[in-house]
Amino acid sequence: MVTAAPPVACPLSVRHLGPNWYATVMGTAAVTTAGAALPPHVPGLRGVLAGVWVFSLVLLLSLLAARSVHWARHRDQARAHLLDPATAPFYGCLAMALLAVGGGALAVGRDVIGVPAAVALGAVLFTAGTAVGLAAAVAVPCLMAVRHRVEPGQATPVWLLPLVAPMVSAAVGPQLVPLLPAGQARRTLLLVCLALFGLSLLATLLMLPLVTARLLTGGPLPLALAPTLFLVLGPLGQSTTAAGAFADAAPGVVAEPYGRGLGAFAVLYGVPVMGFALLWFCLAGVHVWRARRQGMRFAMTWWSFTFPVGTCVTGAEALGRHTGLVAYTGPAVVLYGLLVAAWGTAVVGTVRGLLRGELLAGPGRAPAGPRRATVRTTSGAVR
Repeated sequence: MVTAAPPVACPLSVRHLGPNWYATVMGTAAVTTAGAALPPHVPGLRGVLAGVWVFSLVLLLSLLAARSVHWARHRDQARAHLLDPATAPFYGCLAMALLAVGGGALAVGRDVIGVPAAVALGAVLFTAGTAVGLAAAVAVPCLMAVRHRVEPGQATPVWLLPLVAPMVSAAVGPQLVPLLPAGQARRTLLLVCLALFGLSLLATLLMLPLVTARLLTGGPLPLALAPTLFLVLGPLGQSTTAAGAFADAAPGVVAEPYGRGLGAFAVLYGVPVMGFALLWFCLAGVHVWRARRQGMRFAMTWWSFTFPVGTCVTGAEALGRHTGLVAYTGPAVVLYGLLVAAWGTAVVGTVRGLLRGELLAGPGRAPAGPRRATVRTTSGAVR
C-alpha cells in the first residue's frame, strides 16, 4: 500500500513575507538617490540611475501587493509580526520604502515618466510615507512598552528603524518646497520637515545608548545580526542630508536671519555628526569582519549595508556642497562605490535564497533538496 506524501507548502508563499522585505526597496532606491547627488557627471550614469529607479518602483508595487495578500490571507501571522519585538520595528521600512522611491521620482524618475507625473508621484509617496512613518514611530515603541516583553540584552539597531522614518521625510520634503505656492505653503512644509527632523533625532538619541550599552555589556550581536550595526549610520547620514536640504530650500522661504542660520546649521551640525558616522562605520565594519570570519552567511540583514551607506553618501555630498571641500565629495564617491557593490551582493544573495526556497520558508521548514544547516532569524535564513 502506498501512502501519499503530505502536501508541502510552496516555499514562495507570502505567509512568511515580513515587513523587513521593504528593505530591498530602500536599498535599491538609495542607489538612485545617492548616485543622483554625486557631483561627477559620468556619461550615461543618469540613464542607468533612471533604470534602477524604475526597478525600485516595480519592486515597491510588487511588495505592496504581496503584503496586502499577506494581511488578507494570513492575518494571524501578520498579528504575530506586530507582537514580535524582533519584527515589529521593521514596519518602519514600509514608510522609508515609500519615501525613498518618492525621493527618487523627484531626482531622476522625471526623466522616465515626465516632470508632472514625477512631482505627483513624489508628493503622494511623501504624504503616505510620512503618515506611515509617524504611525510607526508612535505605535512600535508603544507596543514594545505595553505588549512586548523585552530585556536590555535584546537591544539591537533594528529598534531604530521606526524612529528613522520621520528623518527620511525631513530629507525628502524640502525637494517639494519650491513646487508649492510662495508664502505660507512653502514655509509650512519646511518647518514641518524641521519638526520631523527634531522628532527623529531626539528619539534616536534616546534609543542609541541602549544599543551601545548592549554591545559593551552583552558582547557582539549574533552572527546573522552583525550587519544591522550599519543601521546606525541611517539617522546619522540622513540627518546630515536633511540639514543640507533645509539650507538649500530656506532662501526666500523663511525670513532672515533664519535662512542664513540654516545654512550655518548644515555645516555646524553635519561635520561632527559625519565624524561620528566615520567612527561607527569602522566599529560596525570590525564587527562584520569578525562575524564573517566566524561563518556569517547571507541573510536578509545584508540589506543593512545599502540604505544606511546611501544616506552617508548624500550626507557627505551635502557637506561638500556647503563647505566646498573635496574632503567630503571624494569620500562620497568612494562610499557610493561601496554602496553599489553591497547592493549587487544583496541582490544576488536574495535571488539565490528565493530560488532555493530559503528566505520565505517557514521556521523549521527546510527547502527541498540536500539538507543544509540553517539558522533562522526574523530577517530570513542564514545559509
